[in-house]
Amino acid sequence: MRIAITAIAALGALSMAACSKPAEKAADAQADAVQADANAAANQIDAQADAMKANADAAADATKANADATAENLEAKADATKEAGEAKADAIKEAAEKK
Repeated sequence: MRIAITAIAALGALSMAACSKPAEKAADAQADAVQADANAAANQIDAQADAMKANADAAADATKANADATAENLEAKADATKEAGEAKADAIKEAAEKK
């Protein structure tokens, strides 16, 4: 009798294990799908972050180029102003020497 009870209990355990395997497989598949979706979303967000960084770098480069060009223009204007002032000063001195 004990053997029969043990055998029945073993069969019951095996049948529960057999029934739970498809459920476990389904749960594993669902968990894998959720993980795959999360990884895809994370990859997309990483790509967006990389694009934002690239845009920021490009904007910074453009801003620096504009600032450099403006500085060069101002330096040229300062040089021209200095030369014009020197020319006026020389003209005044020459005019004074002629008198």
